[in-house]
Amino acid sequence: MKLKYLSTALATALCVAAAGTGLAQNSAPPAQKVTATTPAPKLVVMIAVDQFSADLFAEYRGRFTGGLARLASGIVFPSGYQAHGATETCPGHSTILTGNHPAHTGIVANNYFDLSVAREDKRVYCAEDETVAGTTSKSGQYAPSVNHLLVPTLGDLMKARDPKAQVVSVSGKDRSAIMMGGRQADELMWLAPTGLTSYRGTTLSPAAQQASSAIAAAINQPRAALTLPADCTTHDIAIPLDKGATVGTGRMARDAGDFRRFMASPEADGAVLATAAALRQVRKMGEGSGTDLLIVGLAATDYVGHSTGTEGSEMCIQMAGLDRELGDFFARLDATGIDYVVALTADHGGHDLPERNRQNAWPDAQRVDKALNPGAIGKEVAEKLGLPQPLLYGDDGDYHFSKALTAAQRKAALAEILPRLRAHPQIEAVVTRDQLEAHPISKRAPDTWSLLDKLRASYNPQRSGDFIIALKPRVTPIPESGIGYVATHGSVWDYDRRVPILFWRKGLAGFEQPNAVMTVDIMPTLASVIGVPVDANKIDGRCLDLLSGPESSCR
Repeated sequence: MKLKYLSTALATALCVAAAGTGLAQNSAPPAQKVTATTPAPKLVVMIAVDQFSADLFAEYRGRFTGGLARLASGIVFPSGYQAHGATETCPGHSTILTGNHPAHTGIVANNYFDLSVAREDKRVYCAEDETVAGTTSKSGQYAPSVNHLLVPTLGDLMKARDPKAQVVSVSGKDRSAIMMGGRQADELMWLAPTGLTSYRGTTLSPAAQQASSAIAAAINQPRAALTLPADCTTHDIAIPLDKGATVGTGRMARDAGDFRRFMASPEADGAVLATAAALRQVRKMGEGSGTDLLIVGLAATDYVGHSTGTEGSEMCIQMAGLDRELGDFFARLDATGIDYVVALTADHGGHDLPERNRQNAWPDAQRVDKALNPGAIGKEVAEKLGLPQPLLYGDDGDYHFSKALTAAQRKAALAEILPRLRAHPQIEAVVTRDQLEAHPISKRAPDTWSLLDKLRASYNPQRSGDFIIALKPRVTPIPESGIGYVATHGSVWDYDRRVPILFWRKGLAGFEQPNAVMTVDIMPTLASVIGVPVDANKIDGRCLDLLSGPESSCR
């Protein structure tokens, strides 16, 4: 099988979905230099590549020849930051098109605990409606919803200015599509074992249904192992894990119907991009009098990173596939002659699994101590102090005390727990709710932020816990390596915070700015390019000037 992932079925679906639109496939016009007086582009394309860290971008940048090479020739901010501390998928996506840190978006984690909810399951998924009867926060058992997002997105602002503006959001994951798409999207969908899906009770458009059928057919076809590209051979080293498993030498082979392996391959990204291109054609986005917004969330890099780590042959194959799929997607846009601007970033970074870290010059890389499980900590303290159980609820370092505790019991429990945790050799810091509430959100450059600055940008008083644990660098918060996910993200450290931020538009002179900027800067930057007013007092980001020279794109 060649290194080509946009399958014949998906390409056919794209052409079928676009049939009859009358769109002329014109060659792109000659580039005109973009200046401060150039009219707004007709289409904004926002691409988020899940777990595409600044480290991955730097490592593979010299090998890119497709879509990522094009973006790397534009406006490059190699030191972009998801500045906050809870560097997870949902919080990260919530910053990209809102201009706000998770403290203000309200999306403090992928999951948080709300002990006041009526159902037995007190854990709340970031993109669910927990009031729907019969649902839980477990995968596949929740009702997807945008309800928890507290601020408007760029698409919402565009719709408020011009109701005819089109906003379409297509992603590999629901939380990506929802957090970037906002409340007013015309179409919003994500990948599922059955192809594409959306909110409960929502019917996909005919074009989306055609794409969904083609994607389902692709999922239900087996895939043979890919040939390893020559420049990936140095990554082809088997890393032994627990329970007899190994990673590092994968070739993306999968059985028919294996949705998880489909998602951990460039074919999933190709499916999303093909769908986005088809919907753009059918809806004639970018062909009207105003500006439209096409949002694309690519999840395969994250699935590969979690399943096999960031430095094996699997990620090398994924980077080549991502580059090529983006190149094909841009070629389709170029053929329309539409003036479009692209922004690309990531929801968070990531680092490799500790077993390979230890082989590659980082001998102190560790997996988290099972004793730090909130259930184990809470049980031990509750028994010692004679307190009601369960005492603690927690996920990803954010811990909540039971509502059954009195103020005195809560104080006693905290006094017992904090010294224990702070003395643990894997813990960098434990920060309490009182400390976070007393600390303002930093206005400094994100590369200068203290640990407290980072955690404060993730803290929302209605949703965050009573205290937060920050693990030391290179401590992976997965206790065992043989349980499906072998590597992850979510820390306060720069390998999880740093992401590339790239902009491209035909005729826009490229430059590179190595100083630190933030993903919350993307929304006001794009809003300025298309002339959508933004109240600077209601966002955390700032407009980035995309014009090299004395002129400014920030209006």
